[in-house]
Amino acid sequence: MINKINEMAQETGTTTGRSTFAQRVMEVMADVPRHEFVPDYQNARAYENRPLPIGYGQTISQPYIVALMTDILDVDSDDIVLEIGTGSGYQAAILSELVEKMYTIEIVEELGLAAKKRLARLGYNNVKVKIGDGYYGWEKHAPYDAIIITAATSHIPPPLIQQLKPGGRMIIPVGEHFFVQYLTLVEKDKQGKIRTRNILPVAFVPFTGGH
Repeated sequence: MINKINEMAQETGTTTGRSTFAQRVMEVMADVPRHEFVPDYQNARAYENRPLPIGYGQTISQPYIVALMTDILDVDSDDIVLEIGTGSGYQAAILSELVEKMYTIEIVEELGLAAKKRLARLGYNNVKVKIGDGYYGWEKHAPYDAIIITAATSHIPPPLIQQLKPGGRMIIPVGEHFFVQYLTLVEKDKQGKIRTRNILPVAFVPFTGGH
């Protein structure tokens, strides 16, 4: 899996601007047991570089995409991070090893509760899971140094922009389901001005909620 991530990083480097990922990101990708985050019937495929179904119409993202999004966020060990779309908890587990605190929101109650138990069982004690509509973020713990969204939305949710700390970064797939989506980097400068940049065409499950 790690070799394939490195190969894809080199192949896409001219597009993403990142032909290699930070060593600490790759160490965490090697450390987190992906097989713990997929259904039992998918265990044989757990370390393939591909997304896998986890139930309820959701997926665990391709390892390369997880590594890319993590690398782009460029988090520090004292950062507070928000994730929208917990899924199985895999991306939260990856980031939790790189930051101080990780908050994650899942709208599908069954997935969120299962992820909460899984993360606790595996010892990711700096992750807090909430069941709810991630469109509105988690204002109680804002502002965040970084925000990561793991479902495609037609626009960048304004509440998430508001909850991003000045100087912070957000990574989000933007685009309609069945149409072109782009992994988009959102940066808020120290004065609160927003700048966006498309990184790579992607295919994510759609963002859901009552917005």
